[in-house]
Amino acid sequence: MNLVPQARCPATGAHPAGAAHYDGRMTNPPFEASSSVGSGLRIGVLALQGDFREHIHAVEAAGATGVGIRRPAELDDIDGLIIPGGESTTIDKLARVFELADPIRKQIASGLPVYGSCAGMILLAEDIADPATDLAGNPQQTFGGLDITVRRNAFGRQRESFETDLDFKGLEFSAGESGVDPVHAVFIRGPWVERVGPGVEILAQVEPGKAAHTDTLHGLARIVAVRSGRLLATSFHPEVTGEKRVHELFIRMIRGEV
Repeated sequence: MNLVPQARCPATGAHPAGAAHYDGRMTNPPFEASSSVGSGLRIGVLALQGDFREHIHAVEAAGATGVGIRRPAELDDIDGLIIPGGESTTIDKLARVFELADPIRKQIASGLPVYGSCAGMILLAEDIADPATDLAGNPQQTFGGLDITVRRNAFGRQRESFETDLDFKGLEFSAGESGVDPVHAVFIRGPWVERVGPGVEILAQVEPGKAAHTDTLHGLARIVAVRSGRLLATSFHPEVTGEKRVHELFIRMIRGEV
């Protein structure tokens, strides 16, 4: 399978990620339209920039109602929030322009379940190892909530984009006779986690030799999925490959089942 050459990581690339930018066949079973795990839930997706449409499709395929969030008042009537892949600096700036940044921080502090993918992981991090800066030299801001330090563009440039299978903790609900199938993950200039706080659980790592450009890993396993309480983050994009279990995990987190 090949990644479309023009596709770039939603965290920092010039092109938003989404199903239209993925050239491989669906690598996991497609969404089941009859799925009802999310029935009765209203899940918001921050819709300022990035692949928010794919996330809305994913939660609706799971039976929930997906809602694009562009105004502070729209945060008051949701059961959970997804921060999509996109350009983390652009989402940061637009969130402040649309006066969403502080309300999102307050919702996170109040216990709203939130899932961030790629740029969303960066925006949920308390610290960025290599923050972008504006023309005045001010570092980009995050919503915070996850006691982690992330590194942007960590896996290298566009030509180092890759896909791999991951052992992913927390998906026991999907176990079959042979156990839990691995998650097939696509990385396009994605971040990784360099530090986790004591309350953060590591859900998945990329092992040395599993990235397209292994020199970037320096012989170390790199953390690419974490959870802390009601917050979940991945540096890859399950919404563009047909992988539905990460969204189902988030929905079960909202319901308090896991």
